[in-house]
Amino acid sequence: MRVIKYSHACLRFEHNDAVVVIDPGVWSESEVALDGVDAVLLTHEHADHVDAAKLADALEKRPDAVVYTHPAVAEKFAGQWAGLTVPVSPGDAFSAAGLGIQVFGGWHAEIYREIPLVPNNGYLIEEKLYHPGDSVDVPQGVRIETLFVPVSAPWLKLSESLDFVRAVNPRRAFALHDCLDNDKSASLVDGHLTARSGCPYERLAPGSTIVS
Repeated sequence: MRVIKYSHACLRFEHNDAVVVIDPGVWSESEVALDGVDAVLLTHEHADHVDAAKLADALEKRPDAVVYTHPAVAEKFAGQWAGLTVPVSPGDAFSAAGLGIQVFGGWHAEIYREIPLVPNNGYLIEEKLYHPGDSVDVPQGVRIETLFVPVSAPWLKLSESLDFVRAVNPRRAFALHDCLDNDKSASLVDGHLTARSGCPYERLAPGSTIVS
């Protein structure tokens, strides 16, 4: 399984000539990521995780593609793009374009007490790789090889990123939700995660590929 990391929170999976994309948001290279897509997984409704216009364009070109997301997100975007949207919730397991998917999570991390929480799905791909969306809730009952850890957000502290990696205890970790860092803050965060997370950690440049 070939995994391409695009900017911010967007991942593209290529496996047996099929393409699955998670969170093609407005801060990612969503048009490139969605090229030839067969299935899309959306963690939640925020624009940095779903570029509704670019997704609509991609689905016009790929009418057989399926979007999987939380029922609340499916309802919010109903009618904005053509094609099939399948509601999925924490506890569900399904196949998307040939890849096995398990759903974890529940809610977006709190930004501020006056800002309403929104549902958030975390996705475990092929029992190997975990994309948590905007949450550092630890998925229970699974062994994760590759973790994408949020590193910069209005709802996040460095200590929470470190605790998340340590609690999951993956074989390796990569930065996610990283568009808000400048060079100085990225260097600081990466230094702590490299030294203290307990596993190999790396921040991938947009367009970088790993194998999982």
